[in-house]
Amino acid sequence: MTVDGRQKAIGKVMSSSNVQVSNKSFRDLTVYKKAFELAMRIFQLSKEFPREERYSLTDQIRGSSRSVCICISEAYRKRLYKAFFVSKSSDADMENSETQSWLDFSHACEYITEEDYNILTEKSEEVGRMLNHMVENPEKYLTTKEKLEAR
Repeated sequence: MTVDGRQKAIGKVMSSSNVQVSNKSFRDLTVYKKAFELAMRIFQLSKEFPREERYSLTDQIRGSSRSVCICISEAYRKRLYKAFFVSKSSDADMENSETQSWLDFSHACEYITEEDYNILTEKSEEVGRMLNHMVENPEKYLTTKEKLEAR
């Protein structure tokens, strides 16, 4: 598959409607879609960062934004276990907060515009609210077996 083909496929995933947690893939979760979109936008913008930032700011902001998605996927696959689900969802929130700090630096160093900073920060805060809901209400995301045991 070409790069354009992958981007179109990702676009289709990103534009699909909201779905319930009972779906078969973490990719169906709205929080995953929003976090993925944010990470991809950060990747595109960070291509323009100065070369001297490559091993610091650029790698850090790309890594933390991608880690949000990775932690969500891990939490989803382990949602049979409440403690693990909460832990990984909390890790995703931590990575999201790290991304916000790197956005602060990117803006302060004038690597991203005020408009991009505001849009990305707003998107990151939205992802954070969704992750916080997952941490505070894990029973809404757990598999049926775990829900029965939690009663």
